[in-house]
Amino acid sequence: MGMISGAFTAIVSGVTFCFCSASASLCSAWCGNDKPSTSPPSAKSGRMRSIVLLGFSIIVALIFQYGLGPNVSQFQWSYFINAWTQSCDNNNPELVKVCSGNAGVYRASSSAFLFFVIFGLAALCKPTANRDAWPAKYALYCLLCAGTCFIPNAPLFVPIYLWIARVGSIFFVLLQQIILVDVAFNWNEAWIEKADKAEIDEGTGKGKKWLGAILLSCFVLFAGSLTAIIILFVYFGGCPTNDAFISITLVGSIIATIIQLTISETGSLLTSASMTAYVTYLCGAAVSKNSNAVCNPKLGETSIGNIVVGLLLVFISLMWTGFSYTNDKRLGGGSTTAAPAPEVSVEDAEGGKAVGGVVVNNEGADTNEKDDTESSDITSPTSFNNSWKLNVAMALVCCWFAMTLTGWGSIDKRGDISNPDAGDVSMWMLIVSQWIALLLYIWTLVAPKLFPDRDFS
Repeated sequence: MGMISGAFTAIVSGVTFCFCSASASLCSAWCGNDKPSTSPPSAKSGRMRSIVLLGFSIIVALIFQYGLGPNVSQFQWSYFINAWTQSCDNNNPELVKVCSGNAGVYRASSSAFLFFVIFGLAALCKPTANRDAWPAKYALYCLLCAGTCFIPNAPLFVPIYLWIARVGSIFFVLLQQIILVDVAFNWNEAWIEKADKAEIDEGTGKGKKWLGAILLSCFVLFAGSLTAIIILFVYFGGCPTNDAFISITLVGSIIATIIQLTISETGSLLTSASMTAYVTYLCGAAVSKNSNAVCNPKLGETSIGNIVVGLLLVFISLMWTGFSYTNDKRLGGGSTTAAPAPEVSVEDAEGGKAVGGVVVNNEGADTNEKDDTESSDITSPTSFNNSWKLNVAMALVCCWFAMTLTGWGSIDKRGDISNPDAGDVSMWMLIVSQWIALLLYIWTLVAPKLFPDRDFS
């Protein structure tokens, strides 16, 4: 008995020491006692570590949703059971399991949301905060998750955080559509610029390879989208809702392409092809979320293989969302005077133009003065004020994954463990986001014609 007591005391002492050390490391880094960084912070500082934490929080959420939540009644501690089942319909045991599973997702998501909000504020005060003391930050997140396990569902998680996540997810959906339309336009412009540059640098006719790449991409995207729409009709057709969604996707894509070809002066065929592929993907994602097993062949199959594949696909898609929507260009950061100068063409260098905030000329500049300026920028992190944007983006992603896994907080009419993100609310949110993307793209095509006096560039 003494040996067991001694071992337990040693374990508790070791864990306490680890958490105290982590807290001390965090406080030390936050107060500025860490070594100065050799490069200035940017909007993506700490991005990969943030994505690792996001992935960990998604794994915790899935464990809580399908492991701890549905089996919480097996615990012998009545307070713990009541904390997880509070505000659930106790008259229906199956709905109680779903409700407590959703509550587990809210606990993991809210901990990550609070984490990124706190360090977003920290990055406003100290831009290098996103790069400091990550072992301590991971420990802090684990403490937050563990603490939420003992907090009752109401009112903190339901309805307060549930509505925070809903509102945050709506903002994220709108941001997604704006970014995707912008990416579609930028893709075409970037390849046109490469074609023009090849004509100047390599000689006449050398830019045709980029124009050929544009045409090839258009063919692949349009052909792939048409093939996908046919597959959707074959496998998900037969239900009025699915048929309507797929038909709207096809008709909307055709209308947008016709407007781009006949009316618009700003659009391009590659942009239309990209948007057609994107809205087709959204349509496929929407019909695959249909909770009606007659309309959705993915439902009703709960074999081990389907469970593993379903959970893995959800995890990968959520991780990709966090990764793709937190890159430097989409956050609008990374452009500082201390950052490396971008590549400059010969014409810009000879003309002495200001490129990317760096003045370039052919006379040469005072190298010492430039080095002094860059050095002062590096040692003065307050001049880099974009690092907080990463935390804002990650907080919105936390809201999004909570709503994706819980069907926007719905208890019934949703999927199962092999299709954790299925549900009527998720289906409608995806199809509505598709309509927003289509309308937004059509607006960018017709707006310059409707309002010629305004600048839409």
